[in-house]
Amino acid sequence: MKLTKLLLATLGCIAPFSSHAGLHIANGVLYEGNGHPFEIRGISHAHTWYLNQLDHALDGIAATGANTVRIVLSNGQRWNKNSATDVANVIRQAKARHLITVLEVHDTTGFGEQAQAASLASATDYWIELKDQLVGQEDYVIINIGNEPMGNGVSANTWIEGHIKAIQRLRQAGLTHTLMVDAPNWGQDWQQIMLNHAQSVFDADPLRNTLFSVHMYQVYKDYPTVNHYLSTFLNKGLALVVGEFGANHQGEDVAEGAIMERANTLNIGYIGWSWSGNSADVADLDIVNNWDNHSYSEWGNILINGENGIKSTSTPASIFTCGTDCQ
Repeated sequence: MKLTKLLLATLGCIAPFSSHAGLHIANGVLYEGNGHPFEIRGISHAHTWYLNQLDHALDGIAATGANTVRIVLSNGQRWNKNSATDVANVIRQAKARHLITVLEVHDTTGFGEQAQAASLASATDYWIELKDQLVGQEDYVIINIGNEPMGNGVSANTWIEGHIKAIQRLRQAGLTHTLMVDAPNWGQDWQQIMLNHAQSVFDADPLRNTLFSVHMYQVYKDYPTVNHYLSTFLNKGLALVVGEFGANHQGEDVAEGAIMERANTLNIGYIGWSWSGNSADVADLDIVNNWDNHSYSEWGNILINGENGIKSTSTPASIFTCGTDCQ
């Protein structure tokens, strides 16, 4: 396996050699396999509920200048299971539009608080079932093990041990991709379980290729709260992305401007939720109106065209522009 020397990391030290192909973490930074740092600027698409919208939505998302799409999948526990053929097609269509793909199992949402939610173990089973479709896509695919995999009132140990076991099983199965781990508390980590215990999860990954994801909604309603969380996390030397956020949520304001500015200044990724099709109670999270790729909502216009938005801060993945041997 060819080893590639990474670029200088932001702290001024030389990042270690990659021990595996594809996207990977070094010194708290997400890199492509060719050594270029990769800063996610993405949009989520609720694929599992809107299978017929895939090509149309990906066309619209790519046109925004986004470099990443986060795809909602189901392992079959709560919704219709996305087949291996379907997942392979999602990856293929995203690559054709020069989008890195974050794949996530949505059935885990709110585990421990929502009775029908799937466990991380069942999500892990699903990823292992998809091994043949995932191996070879390490340059193009990030595996988000489970969406918002713990609700409120779930112990820190449940989140820690659940992810440690999931990561170790995935590595034992031969999946070397960057793994994305969502925070508990429906992704918002207001108890700071991930903030305080992410290191033990990262250390359990033999490839040290784990990226952490916080979802920022109404818990993050002002600049100081956003800045404190992001800065404190990054000061631990771990890699972080804002894996979901919006301009408001369930009638409460979100400091989306602060999220975008801090992400841009701190050189971390963000992924807006979501292209279209949200339920009535959160319809203002739709980025476009009624699946119209040319009709941005108020939130969509902020995310795409606003200060620190996608159009002004997104850089395409270099795997699409100059391949695996970029200098």
